[in-house]
Amino acid sequence: MSIAYVFPGQGSHEVGMGKAFYEAHNIARQTYEAADKQLGYSLSTLCFEGPIESLTDTVHQQPALFVTSMAILRVMQEAEYPAASFVAGHSLGELSALVAAGSLSFEDGLNLVRRRGELMKAAGEVQPGSMAAILGLESEVVDEICTTASQGPDDLVQLANDNCPGQIVISGHQTAVERASKLLREAGARKVVTLPITIAAHSPLMGSAAEAFAQAVDQTAFANPQITIIANTTATPLTTPAEIRLELQNQLTGPVRWRESMQFIDDQGVDTIVEVGSGDVLQKLMKRINRKIARKSFEV
Repeated sequence: MSIAYVFPGQGSHEVGMGKAFYEAHNIARQTYEAADKQLGYSLSTLCFEGPIESLTDTVHQQPALFVTSMAILRVMQEAEYPAASFVAGHSLGELSALVAAGSLSFEDGLNLVRRRGELMKAAGEVQPGSMAAILGLESEVVDEICTTASQGPDDLVQLANDNCPGQIVISGHQTAVERASKLLREAGARKVVTLPITIAAHSPLMGSAAEAFAQAVDQTAFANPQITIIANTTATPLTTPAEIRLELQNQLTGPVRWRESMQFIDDQGVDTIVEVGSGDVLQKLMKRINRKIARKSFEV
């Protein structure tokens, strides 16, 4: 059996996430307690009790998802769960994957996740944008229509997430996203859903966040991965600290090529993915990408 651990990103949060692991395993409890101390507030209370409005705020949601993934990963390691040959993380989840690969410490990862959330929120307030999910069209069609709908650097839209066949997310200025959405409906999209957020993630509107985040990344120590990690923006392995730093900078403004990342691990002979974190979003995407690959979560 060849296994890949996959780590979820924003949107996978829910009140109560990680609580069962916290109550059942000392190593999970220690992970949440260490995060609470490092952050200076009770992230664990937000994870376990909410309110959902505070947990959904990107400044809290990103650390909450990261710490929950790390708590579950440590329980898996303590239980001597079968090791992964590959790791990958969806957007924010890439930082969890880097810790799992041995490239980044938990403490440095948490610092970067907190900074990432702060910077993305600030960029969204300075330059609000829009995102929309597109169902029923292939990425090539969506990409072409985004190019048509864009009218320069101050009015653009681009493909932000290629999640699985027939599920794409676009991101950019609100007017450009609206134009693209109209064109995509005319092109035969089964559904176009404007997402209830004002942060245009994985688009050039995150440029200011990417520049500031790059400074934080440059001040962080990275090691060569001990497990093969697949990059979001290239769908190919990251092998050196220099490549990791470039990936983390580019990831804020570039698209998440998740479908291609999962196709890459399939080509390497992976037959099982284990979703390490809150929810089962990535398992559902894999079912659409390749239902022959087994899909699991680690249970308490």
